[in-house]
Amino acid sequence: MEMLSLARELKGNSYPGRGIVIGKTSDGTKAVAVYFIMGRSENSRNRIFVEDGEGIRTQAFDESKLTDPSLIIYAPVKVLGNKTIVTNGDQTSTIYDGMDRQLTFEQSLRCREFEPDEPNYTPRISGIMHIENGSYNYALSILKSNNGNPDSCCRYTFAYENPLPGEGRFIHTYMHDGKPLPSFEGEPKPVKIQDDIDEMAELVWSNLNRDNKVSLFVRYIDIASGTYETRIINKNQ
Repeated sequence: MEMLSLARELKGNSYPGRGIVIGKTSDGTKAVAVYFIMGRSENSRNRIFVEDGEGIRTQAFDESKLTDPSLIIYAPVKVLGNKTIVTNGDQTSTIYDGMDRQLTFEQSLRCREFEPDEPNYTPRISGIMHIENGSYNYALSILKSNNGNPDSCCRYTFAYENPLPGEGRFIHTYMHDGKPLPSFEGEPKPVKIQDDIDEMAELVWSNLNRDNKVSLFVRYIDIASGTYETRIINKNQ
């Protein structure tokens, strides 16, 4: 597959929804995770990312304006030992609990489907990063309706063993803006990973639609030691 420009992918799409990028720096030393959220409604835009232990959670920026927390308040990132889980919903906890019981990433998600937000039926996108003894692999998952039909759930898992330096994969909830919003299609997109965490954060944040972007999380994990750096950017300050 052709390597794509993440900046162009973001800049050319006013509403990719929520997105996950996972990959590795070009020197091969860092595992990289990116998660962003966007919103069109006041309820969706009224959010920030806050640190929660080794992970993060969403929180209402203005509690008085929060109308429906069901699909917008959750923990997008959790850490289970040498595994980092990144998702666009409360399935983060489903994966965490399942893998804690020795289920696989895919098995843990068998009890979940796309979001019940008719008529969009927003896909649930999830990622798992595994770092152990200097090795690193990751997987991405999408659970989506069958071309907008909620009677059928399509489940796809993409696993990346020994990912190549400088490369990542990008998956997001919507192909573009629309009514209803069209679900992501195809394989996660191959994109270039920046070596510097601040450059990566700036690249993503500056190319997300100014009106619709809400929050961004970026983490670089040292594959040898497991130590990490994190950046969080919130539109609401």
